[in-house]
Amino acid sequence: MEKVKVRICLGTSCFVMGASQIQELEFNVPEDIAGKIELVEERCMKLCDNVKDKYVKGPFVMVNDELIEEATYEKVINKVRQVLQDNCQ
Repeated sequence: MEKVKVRICLGTSCFVMGASQIQELEFNVPEDIAGKIELVEERCMKLCDNVKDKYVKGPFVMVNDELIEEATYEKVINKVRQVLQDNCQ
């Protein structure tokens, strides 16, 4: 099975808005998804550079190709579980 790619934006704004808590995935992965994710920490995804852009609510996390705005640890875990479940069907 291919791993679910989780990309966390660690730009200053995202980090301050909660990306630091999402980094806990590196050390605190629920057993049901352990070994099934690939965690990538990115310096900045540049989704908030221009406030006129669609994306202005960080922190940002990409789970495979799906963006999560206002991401939290729980939102990311739930999305990973959903992706894994969808891939099993």
